[in-house]
Amino acid sequence: QVELVESGGGLVQAGGSLRLSCAASGRTFSSYHMGWFRQAPGKEREFVAGITASGGSTYYTDSVKGRFTISRDNAKNTVYLQMNSLKAEDTAVYSCAASSRRNYIVKSWAMDYWGKGTLVTVSS
Repeated sequence: QVELVESGGGLVQAGGSLRLSCAASGRTFSSYHMGWFRQAPGKEREFVAGITASGGSTYYTDSVKGRFTISRDNAKNTVYLQMNSLKAEDTAVYSCAASSRRNYIVKSWAMDYWGKGTLVTVSS
């Protein structure tokens, strides 16, 4: 069992930055591949970024490449999402998720555990 708790969301102006954190409970965090997903009002949940268990590989959806950076600290059981140059269209609830299936790290259906999410609002 892994419990995930996100933090760091809030209101920011367009062009600003936020860093989201996702703290995990349990001793097996370092064996899970982690993802960040987001869901905007009236839209389906979408993949944002993913990182393998070792941190050796990262993945991003095209719309955030060059602006967002995912990282993890296995000693602290935490995964981060640094978001720069934020745009109004980045407004959404951001959730972190853990998966044992590396090949499907971008797929929400492959996630084994989910956090409750944190709201990011970007004002234009």
